[in-house]
Amino acid sequence: MEKGTLVEFRLGSDRRLGVVDRPDGKSRLFVVDERGQSHSLAPRQITYTVTGQTYKSLQIPEFLEEVKPYLDPSSLEVAWELLVESGETVTPSEMAILLFSESEAPHCYAAYHLLSDDKIYFKQKGDAYEPRSAAQVAERKHQLEVEAQKAKGQQEFLTRVEQALKGEPTEWQRYDRHRLEALEKYAALVADTVRVGLNYDSLARAYPPPALVLETMNMLGRPATPQGAFQLLVDLGWWGQHENLFLRRSSIPVQFASKVLEVAQQRLESHLPDRDNRLDLTHLKVYTIDDESTTEIDDGLSWESLVDGRERLWVHIADPTRWLMPEDELDLEARKRGSTVYLPTGMVSMFPEVLATGPMSLVQGKVCCALSFGIILDDTGAVEDYSIHPSFIKPTYRLTYEDVDEVLDLGVQAESEITAIANWARRRKAWRYAQGAISINMPEAMIKVKGDDISIDILEDSTSRQLVAEMMIVAGEVAARYGQKYNIPLPFRGQPQPELPPEQELLQLPAGFVRACAMRRCMPKSEMSITPVRHAGLGLDTYTQATSPIRRYSDLLTHFQLKAHLRGEVLPFSAEQLKEVMMTVSSITQEVTMVERQTNRYWALEYLRRQPDEIWETTVLMWLREDSGLALILLEDLGLQLPMFFKRSVKLGEQVLVKVFHADPLKDVIQFQEIIYQEAQPATN
Repeated sequence: MEKGTLVEFRLGSDRRLGVVDRPDGKSRLFVVDERGQSHSLAPRQITYTVTGQTYKSLQIPEFLEEVKPYLDPSSLEVAWELLVESGETVTPSEMAILLFSESEAPHCYAAYHLLSDDKIYFKQKGDAYEPRSAAQVAERKHQLEVEAQKAKGQQEFLTRVEQALKGEPTEWQRYDRHRLEALEKYAALVADTVRVGLNYDSLARAYPPPALVLETMNMLGRPATPQGAFQLLVDLGWWGQHENLFLRRSSIPVQFASKVLEVAQQRLESHLPDRDNRLDLTHLKVYTIDDESTTEIDDGLSWESLVDGRERLWVHIADPTRWLMPEDELDLEARKRGSTVYLPTGMVSMFPEVLATGPMSLVQGKVCCALSFGIILDDTGAVEDYSIHPSFIKPTYRLTYEDVDEVLDLGVQAESEITAIANWARRRKAWRYAQGAISINMPEAMIKVKGDDISIDILEDSTSRQLVAEMMIVAGEVAARYGQKYNIPLPFRGQPQPELPPEQELLQLPAGFVRACAMRRCMPKSEMSITPVRHAGLGLDTYTQATSPIRRYSDLLTHFQLKAHLRGEVLPFSAEQLKEVMMTVSSITQEVTMVERQTNRYWALEYLRRQPDEIWETTVLMWLREDSGLALILLEDLGLQLPMFFKRSVKLGEQVLVKVFHADPLKDVIQFQEIIYQEAQPATN
């Protein structure tokens, strides 16, 4: 190529002009640009050659000034309209004549410049350019418009992100929510560090980010990892620092669909016909006993003296089936949820709140529909006689467990019914243990979170709680016996007989928590069956749960079946149908239990993290890995059981003082150090 020839070449995405200086080897050329910089170029790197004369590099700016007035992209549309019909191809010089009626070097280069930059009207075909069809141009314009809108949306999103990061009020748009929801889904994977034991680096490798998440994180200059997405959502104020990732990662719905809420409202306004012949029990004094914070009240207790001298206990259970039908929207929604989810921060109800805490609950002073179990026990505490009735009741008192304990301690004569129920509960418990029931008493933590405050109390095994528990158990036995007697498929609950350690082996363990912990390890999981099965832990030959139909779907199934039989109707669920539903619900409730357990542990670790200087009294419960010194300890004041590494020899049952060395709830990490003579001995997980 002649020295002084003006050529165009590209440096990355930059368009450059340069003047040929001299050859560089056999095929390459040295080209000097307007800045005086020399470039060694292969022929394929040269994108255009200006013909007709030679130039010096100092003349390049002057040449570009001559070209500049002709660089109007809109002029190409006119040329395209002239050429589209014939489909005729054009060279840059021909396009220069068409556009500018000139074909000097600046005009030809301007035409080439326009054609090579064009994304709409022409496509390159060899050294010439071919007009696109009308349909292709329309599609290209649409694509460019979409891209422009996307770019605009991205810029607006970035502006709102900057506002949110500054703590300014931000109105997120629908376009933003699409991005943020993708980030939510990806950030929820952080919970997998707990679920499957991955660290953050392994988690990011195992779950590469989806395209939208990657684009968003790259736009913001943030690491495209689940932890990075989590921190971004927190920084934006979209999530709180303690967002429940376990719940988000689960399949448990948090909100009710609008259709379900509409149906719930319709049921409030126009009741379903009551098909039950209800027994009027409104004359009975009915006690509902719950924690003060309970809003779904689904059981009440009564006692009455009969004319023959015997005493009858009544266990009244809320009747949510009064408000729904098998397979309707409310029933299917409850089935999908499996149970109410109880978390330290609050609960996620199985039914819409307008029903669950209103007409479905046993509300003090109101006539309520119930399923009432009338039970007569013999002197030993065994069930002597029973009856089950759809009923009307009118709860008289709403009491807390503390209220009942106080009534019993003071021996309040006006509430002698409570004393009578408590006496029967003690007799009943003694009978169950005579039948082989197994008692394992371990402290249980009750964690509550209100705002930024965390409280942990030990759930006391008080007389009032034992009273309620025994009444619920006996109602479950009666429901199961009725089902067994009439061959009704029910979600029966059982527990295989555990293989407990030999008594001599147990006696070698320290009495109390260590021995109870060893027994607990031997207890098999409870099982569900459509036919009666023994429950070894409760000491019952047959048992089903029937006392929490607002909060547990399996209890609701029991109600559907029992009430249909009491009415003399065909059962809503055959044995096979019930089995199928139970399998689905069992899987869901396992997930609910896991979410509850993980959430409680998170807040327990967060509580401990906030108190690094507190010294806790603990008991060594059991070895998790004795060879490496990993034991399970019990923080006695909190009822928490957590792992701890020991660097010295300790014995089971040994009392140890510890303080928190390091805690990270999000990573599910807790490390303690032992306090010996007020000197910390680090111990890490």
